[in-house]
Formats: sequence, C-alpha cells, structure tokens
Amino acid sequence: MSSLAYFDPEYETLSIRINPPQVSVDNSSCQKCTLVKVDSMNKPGILLEVVQILSDLDLLITKAYISSDGGWFMDVFHVTDQNGQKITDSKTIEHIEKALGPKGYMSGELKSWPVDRVGVKSMGDYNAIELIGRDRIGLLSEISAVLVNLHINVIAAEVWTHNHRTACVLYVNDVSTNRAVDDASRLSLLEEQLNNILRSCGNDDIAIHTSFTVGSTHIDRRLHQLLFLDRDYEGCWSEDDCMRPEVQIERCAEKDYSVVNVKCKDRSKLMFDIVCTLTDMGYVVFHASVSSSGPYALQEYYMRHRNGRILETEAEKEKVRRCLEAAIRRRISEGLSLELCTKDRVGLLSEVTRVLRENGLSVARAGVSTVGEDAMNIFYVKDPSGRAVDAKTIEEIRKGIRETMRININVRKAPSPSPPTINDDKAMNEGGPKTSFFFGSLLEKLRG
Repeated sequence: MSSLAYFDPEYETLSIRINPPQVSVDNSSCQKCTLVKVDSMNKPGILLEVVQILSDLDLLITKAYISSDGGWFMDVFHVTDQNGQKITDSKTIEHIEKALGPKGYMSGELKSWPVDRVGVKSMGDYNAIELIGRDRIGLLSEISAVLVNLHINVIAAEVWTHNHRTACVLYVNDVSTNRAVDDASRLSLLEEQLNNILRSCGNDDIAIHTSFTVGSTHIDRRLHQLLFLDRDYEGCWSEDDCMRPEVQIERCAEKDYSVVNVKCKDRSKLMFDIVCTLTDMGYVVFHASVSSSGPYALQEYYMRHRNGRILETEAEKEKVRRCLEAAIRRRISEGLSLELCTKDRVGLLSEVTRVLRENGLSVARAGVSTVGEDAMNIFYVKDPSGRAVDAKTIEEIRKGIRETMRININVRKAPSPSPPTINDDKAMNEGGPKTSFFFGSLLEKLRG
C-alpha cells in the first residue's frame, strides 16, 4: 500500500489569508485622476494581472510607480476614464476593489478573464478557435463564410494583423443547440477547411496554425503570444518611420538590473502590451515608472530574466527591442473604423466582411462581441495601397451592410517633427541621462 503526503488545498492561499492585499481607490489626493494603490504579497506575474484588470475596464494609466523587489508588491496607478475624468462610478470602483483585493486573489479572478476584451463575460458553452497565418484581403470574409456553411455561429472574436500576418481568436457554438460543437468529424472538417484557406494565401514555408482550445488565457495576451510565436517581430522597419517606438536598453550597475526605456505615442492599453510581452519573454519587472508627457508616454522598467540574468549580449537586447516594438504596433489602428450595432443573427460577420472584401478593403483589426441579443462589432479597415478610403467607398459600404452603423474616421497622424527623446526626458527630469536606481525616491512616490 503506497502512502502519499497529504496536501491541504487551503495551504496555497495561506500567505494571502495571513497578509491579505490592501487595495485603495483614492479620489481625493489628486485633482485630475484617481489613484489606485495595491500592497500585497509578491508573486510571479502579479504586475501583469493588476494591469490587466485596469486595462479591461478601459482605464487610461497616466502614471504608475511599481516596486516588487523582495517579498512585497507595492504599486500606485494614476488612472482616468477614456474621457480623461476621474473614476466615480461606484460599480467600477467596487469591481477594482474586489478584483485586486483578497476576494480576487482567493477566487482566482485575476486569472480568469479570458474574454472580457471582446465584451462577453459569460458565454456558456463554446469552442475557442485560434488561427495564425499570412494576411490578405478577404481572409476574414472567407473564414466566416466557412463557419456559416457548417452552421456554426460566432459569439465573439478578436482579430489582429501585423507585419503581413494575422492572428485570430474566435468563440463559436452550434447554431441549432447554442452549445459547443462536439462532433469530432465536424470539427475535423472545420479545421481542414480553415487550413485550406490559410494555405491559399501562398508561401507554404510560412507557418499556419489552426487549433481548438478551451484555455482561460486572456484574449489579448493570447493574440500577443500567437504573433510572438509566429515571429512577427522579425519584419523590416523603416528608419524614418515616425511611428516607430523608441526603445533603449541599459544596465543599472548599482542593483544589477537591465533597464528598458520605452518612448512612443501614448494610447490605451500601452502598459498592458509592454508588460505582457516582457512577462511572456520570461522577464520579471522589479521596479517601474510610467508617465505621460502630452501625446507621448515614457515607461521605464528595471528587470531581470526569471533565471536571474540581465541582458548582456547585443543580440538579446535587439530581440527585446524588436519584440516590444511589435507589441506596441500590433494594436495601432490606422485608416477607417466602422462600428456596427444591430440585432445579432447567424451569418452577420460573414455579410459584413463580404461587403468590405468587395470594396477592396483589408481588415487591420476587428472586435466582435455579443451582448444579450445585440451584436456590437468594430472593424478597423484600410486600403492596401495606403490611400485614404474615399467617400464613395464609405457610401458603398453603408449601402451594402444595410444596418444602423456608426462610421468613425481615424486618420493616422504623424507626431510632432521633433518629439522629445528618452534622453531628453531623462535630462529634464533627472539632470542627466545616467542610469541609476534610487529606491528611496521611488518609495516616496509609492507612499504619496
């Protein structure tokens, strides 16, 4: 008779119950923003989990101070809503306190956020489909047409494109049962037809990928992972590209950290994209500071690899630079944004994407969601030639879709001719570009 040591399942959360996280949502200390303060036991991936919660609420992080060296995690986030106002909604505040507080840690809420980005918090029984392959005009239209022909409905989806590659996560179910498709032969046929579509894009030497998953990875994080594994960061960059992020990597000799400085156009979810990429590359952030200066963001991360090493070779530094540049660029939306709000029905995604394909537009990014009986979809489309989408094409799209649709034009704007550089900001804020670490001053910011 074998004997196994007994493991009490309560032991895993013992440290959290002894030292529960302290969460404060403060609207009185700052006139322009809300301060979210979190003090808790440190653990792997905690920074990403906290930033993920704030990003899923569409909050803008204007400043942040992070310190997690040792056994304790202390951070302060200055946040606003999308309109630049303080967070005053009681339900939002309650959600932050619950998700980041003891109940969130004990229940695993910080890890179980797979689909909020596409607007569906509880979808019941579904299949999750992942696709990665070469991008081209009409690809999303062909994928959705296959699903319609097999009587499969799209509940939610998120599509990203970058560097001529496309990554897609779809949540689907059976049209007749509203449950996950469990027929093995039907799933096999679906996978075969989707792979045929991806192969028809040409270049058989370029990887394609189709899989059915039931994992709980956050959908934005999963899209980053798919494109990273597809090595989309290896594309060529134009040296005069005014939208290219500025990434510098130095060494802090005092504490033996690698210091990553990122300067780029500020936008929503920027910190999530950077922290997500560093985490999935195996780096641990011990200290960080984030700030916004006009339209630009400056983010600084003191980090080491989880094996304790810092970035030493130029090849290692260059890979981190390129991966961060790619992570920032994946979410940038240029050209025309189309917002469609209508009663949900089977085949809606196929109809809309067919109209876009017939008008010669490619989908740069898309979000498909279902809220009750309503479909709420947004498509970022562009002319593959780089020209602006003209008024005639917009009118043809409106006629073709025949739904109540709000059309927003998002024109890519170049930054100012001489944007401040990372070294300019350092010289202005610290009196010089030297990289050094002052834990005392950071601690004061955390307490403030």
